[in-house]
Amino acid sequence: MKPVRYAILAAAVFAATPSLAQGRLGLLPQGEYVCALPGVADGAAWNEVEGHGFSITGASSYTTDKGSGTYLLEGRRVTFTRGPLKGHKMMRVSSGLLQELGKDGKLGRLRCHRAGPVRD
Repeated sequence: MKPVRYAILAAAVFAATPSLAQGRLGLLPQGEYVCALPGVADGAAWNEVEGHGFSITGASSYTTDKGSGTYLLEGRRVTFTRGPLKGHKMMRVSSGLLQELGKDGKLGRLRCHRAGPVRD
């Protein structure tokens, strides 16, 4: 009887642990995303970072100047799973705004916003 109790208790603890819980899968709005760093008070409000922009093209796919790949939107966390941005993580702050996530899980300074439809 004891092994069964331990198994039930372990399953209940595992299911109730928020850090192990996964969010719902989703898709980002399609379009061009421009990435920038915050500016300074006496200068430009935003400083676009060349080479960091990407386009969401649909079906969990994206393209950059260096190639194409796939991403996973799980809850609010975006993880680029294949292609030139593989391993890069971002947090969805609003419907058209993503913010970089560091390796420590903290929000970084780089932000990418949806600037419009995908250009041909």
